[in-house]
Amino acid sequence: MLETLTKGFEAARERLSGVRALSEENVGEALRDVRMSLLEADVDLGVVRDFLERVKQDVLGERVETRARDAAGRVVRASPGQHFVKACHDELVALMGPVDTSLAQSDGRTSVMLVGLQGVGKTTVAGKLARKLQGQGRRPLLVAADVQRPAAIEQLEQLGQRLGVAVSRGRPGESPVAICTAAAARARAEGFDAIVYDTAGRLAIDEELMTELQQIAGAVRPANTLLVCDALMGRDAVHVAKSFSERLSLDGLVLTKLDGDARGGAALAVKAVTGVPIKFLGTGESMEKLEDFRPEGLASRILGMGDIVGLVQDLEGVVDAKEAEEDAERLLRGRFGLDDLLKQLRAMKKLGPLREVIAKLPMLGGLAEQVDDRELLRTEALIRSMTPDERRRPEIIDKSRAARIARGSGRRSRDVRDLITRFEQMREMMAALGSRGGLLSRMTGLGNLAGAGGVNPGLLTGGPGALAALGGGTAISRRDLARQRSGKRDKRKQARKARKKNRKR
Repeated sequence: MLETLTKGFEAARERLSGVRALSEENVGEALRDVRMSLLEADVDLGVVRDFLERVKQDVLGERVETRARDAAGRVVRASPGQHFVKACHDELVALMGPVDTSLAQSDGRTSVMLVGLQGVGKTTVAGKLARKLQGQGRRPLLVAADVQRPAAIEQLEQLGQRLGVAVSRGRPGESPVAICTAAAARARAEGFDAIVYDTAGRLAIDEELMTELQQIAGAVRPANTLLVCDALMGRDAVHVAKSFSERLSLDGLVLTKLDGDARGGAALAVKAVTGVPIKFLGTGESMEKLEDFRPEGLASRILGMGDIVGLVQDLEGVVDAKEAEEDAERLLRGRFGLDDLLKQLRAMKKLGPLREVIAKLPMLGGLAEQVDDRELLRTEALIRSMTPDERRRPEIIDKSRAARIARGSGRRSRDVRDLITRFEQMREMMAALGSRGGLLSRMTGLGNLAGAGGVNPGLLTGGPGALAALGGGTAISRRDLARQRSGKRDKRKQARKARKKNRKR
């Protein structure tokens, strides 16, 4: 996700590492890397020029303070390169924001009309929105107003059954306007406090589509009209948003399939070109994968700085706080078994692809491409092939037991031994951390937590414990980071040599 953008900004940041002052020359070289990545990511040329000019003014138009004091009164140093990164972050946030992700209400009811071209995922987004509204304590009604696409109504009804949400559909031959009008009356009569209209799309924008959508909007007067766009459309998504905004009063956009887009140009340019903000991001297939759009989080990820706030929000959605606290207590006392690890692995699977989780971790986002999501499944298969006693006491697994577990999981005996070794190391490390006199007890403000298990569960459960025992590219060291940076520098040198050769020709 967004690899094209991230590579350009990382190249610019590394180019400025070690410089003592920002000058017209070194800033210009760094901005060339940024410019190339923005254009490769399919960002509109006008947007690119404006963005680069604002960053240039920010970094050259003011004096850079290399020293400052933090909240604790300690002196911290900021390099010119870090000042450049901050300027890029601030301008990215300004480019994509501000955003209000709340949904408006009318007569005490949240009504949302979804519009967009065919195939962008409107029906799936309708289900995700219904799930989101359920989480807010609302009782939503889904409206199947797409009579154009075959099986669209049946798909929405299946989603409604999965979610336990009522679906309103029309009679054969009934117009979309009549279907939506009848659904609005049903919502008032039966006490539904939220309603989501799933409208039809076309392969391209035409007069018939726009007329139909305008008629529906005029009949039911939705409090929110959201345009659904496919991030894989690139610059075309911006053009589609502009065309829809000229005919309909749009309140926001839902950008789908962002997890499959390596460019990310639509996310950057759509607000600047159309003035319509992105409200939600679709980043996965499950009904929970509809995120509130946070420009700060996306800007941080583009710059390779992760998005820890977004990760914590994801964890809160899949981890039970009480269970997590109990797990944290057992982990810090060294009473953590493979059953607990299995529970963590399942929680992590709910978060989405493992590489997306790694991408949100500060300083580790660049290693996300090295992560093999299949390691989750392989580790789970190994644990599931063990007996309950072996999961509680992995130290009893000898050579014959390892061979049996390997046969049952389709793996090798060495894989079983490697998993046990890594798990034991993790358990010993966490027990030492939580013991009285351990590292946790020496940290300011955390001394009382040592040996008591009173730890923020989001820090442990579903996160570091599972990652430490996975292997397969997730055990990340400083040496791995250095090797990765060295490889990137070599690639850039080769690219510069190739460009020089081409210019000589």
